Amino acid sequence: MKLLHNLNDREIPLCLLFNRINHLKPISLFFAAVSRLGNGVFWYVLMLMLPVIYGWQAVTVSLHMALVGLLGVLIYRWLKTSTERVRPYCYSDTIFQNVAALDQFSFPSGHTLHAVSFSWVLLSYYPEWLVLVAPFAALVALSRVILGLHYPSDVLMGAFLGAGLAQGSLCVLSCL
Repeated sequence: MKLLHNLNDREIPLCLLFNRINHLKPISLFFAAVSRLGNGVFWYVLMLMLPVIYGWQAVTVSLHMALVGLLGVLIYRWLKTSTERVRPYCYSDTIFQNVAALDQFSFPSGHTLHAVSFSWVLLSYYPEWLVLVAPFAALVALSRVILGLHYPSDVLMGAFLGAGLAQGSLCVLSCL
């Protein structure tokens, strides 16, 4: 897509700016760990722990999060294969990449989509989780650009889609 190619040219300087700190080993390891947890581990453990913490009524919350997650996978996979936007480290050989990508294309950020959608759903039921999940979701989004795996617009679109998906699911549930 020509539009994305032009956008790549405009975003590479910003990608390089964020990626510069990925060369520092402690920071690189930190964001690699955040990204790995954002693959799903953090969220899946949280979904399993909610009923332990809050009782059986939290099973509904965990199922809600899981369904939003499944729908998110379908949406972002369709978009990735439709747009075929190359990742920043493929577009520019000056991007330092030390974490393997989960798939070939970058648009949108699935990690960010899920971090935002899971946080949004969780916080609609249990707002006390804000101090943990909001910073974690922000770090997941930031990690994707720092690690050279996504452009800033991939992350912004992932956040937008995640928020829309979560809010849409809440609206549907409130109508039932």
